[in-house]
Amino acid sequence: MDRSSPGLAPRHDPSSRIQKPESAADRMAALKARVAAAVGSAKAKGGLNTPLHPALADLGSMTRPGGLSGAGSSSQRPGQDSGARPSPLNKKPFGQSSTSSSDGPRTNPYLEPAGHGAPAGKTREPRQLIFNQKGKYIQQANALRRQAALEAMKKRIADQARKAGLDEDRDVEKAYTVEEPPALEWWDEALIDGKDYSNIPESLKITTPDSIVTIYIQHPVAIDPPQDKQVPAPKPMYLTPKEQQKLRRQRRMMELKEKQAKIRLGFEPAPPPKVKKSNLMRVLGEDAVKDPTAVEARVNREIAERFEKHMETNEERKLTKEQRHEKLAQNQAKDAAKGIHVLVFKITSLANGQHRYKININATQNGLTGVCIMHPRFSVVIVEGGEHSINQYKKLMLRRIDWTESLPPREKDTETKGESRQWLSAEDENGQLKDMSSNKCVLLFEGEEKAAAFKKWGSKVCETDQEAREFLALRKMESFWTQAKNTP
Repeated sequence: MDRSSPGLAPRHDPSSRIQKPESAADRMAALKARVAAAVGSAKAKGGLNTPLHPALADLGSMTRPGGLSGAGSSSQRPGQDSGARPSPLNKKPFGQSSTSSSDGPRTNPYLEPAGHGAPAGKTREPRQLIFNQKGKYIQQANALRRQAALEAMKKRIADQARKAGLDEDRDVEKAYTVEEPPALEWWDEALIDGKDYSNIPESLKITTPDSIVTIYIQHPVAIDPPQDKQVPAPKPMYLTPKEQQKLRRQRRMMELKEKQAKIRLGFEPAPPPKVKKSNLMRVLGEDAVKDPTAVEARVNREIAERFEKHMETNEERKLTKEQRHEKLAQNQAKDAAKGIHVLVFKITSLANGQHRYKININATQNGLTGVCIMHPRFSVVIVEGGEHSINQYKKLMLRRIDWTESLPPREKDTETKGESRQWLSAEDENGQLKDMSSNKCVLLFEGEEKAAAFKKWGSKVCETDQEAREFLALRKMESFWTQAKNTP
């Protein structure tokens, strides 16, 4: 310890001077008295607010053998009665307090004895008062009011956006969310007695009378593999021109022999000779020499009759318009039976009326089903059908149509211009043709589906994204609209 400290430095005033002890015990008592006096004075002045070492904590309570404090009045703490401290030689049990007075020790009436209250050695600590800071609950109330006002504002904005159709991006993330699995799968409903898998061993319906598991074996009906429908028909063996001529010659020879046999047996009459100008003399002989002019006229007449008969046969064999349409529909149905293919296109603008006409007429002619959704920002075309028809339509959309072409509207469209929508018109408000240089068609999706989602081909005008998404949600195709919006 630093000796320059004013608390432990020797005092030069006569009142605090200690006589030099004669024995070792007196010297030890004097040292302790000096330390106790220094500690008391340091606490009276405030000190450095530093607690004492545990070894020096009981110096203030040390007394001389005679019962008096070793330092006299200098060892007492300020404001503390010298008789209030119990002597270590005369200790009282817990719960009693002895005070120094002329009448002797007295019992404190405000302390409860150890046997009546809490167990000995434990004191009851008073409960401290905890005061809330000023404005604490006011701040909490203001925060709740701000939160309620914010929620009300969000709800009001959402309602207004739903009415105006501006919540176009609100369901984008929802479209990609995966649904939570059910509590009980449909294939286990007949095998489990309950609504979940919580009680598996007891709820199994395997050996119960109403179980679907029996001793009988069920043989399912064999069906053709679906991939066999897409196998192309076997092509005939390739023949060279000489081999084709040989087969034709042999076939015609067999037909001629069969016909000659029928004539020989009398089943068919003999056909008249086929007279041509090249075999005129050889077939007619003397008749051609007698009257060549009449024979030549006769030959020309027979040639014209044979030609007319040939043309009539071709006309009879030719299919009518209804038969051609029926045959085309049958071929398209056979093509669709092999598998339904789907194409999804995104078109920047359909302001050109010819583009809309080509999209609709080609889909109808190819027997495709689907829809053309027209929107102020972009348009989406969804077509589905057989492989051959889909390939033809794909070439139309990506190769044959010039999407940058801008043509003026027809007279029929001009008459109803006031009733049509401005974003579907080929001309702007000033009567000028719109710039279609940035217009293009993008293929978004190409694949197959199990069954057709649309019954026929049609077109629909949707002013808002919500309307278009709700229309496609009925066919479970709302993801195509989200994909079209996210595709640049």
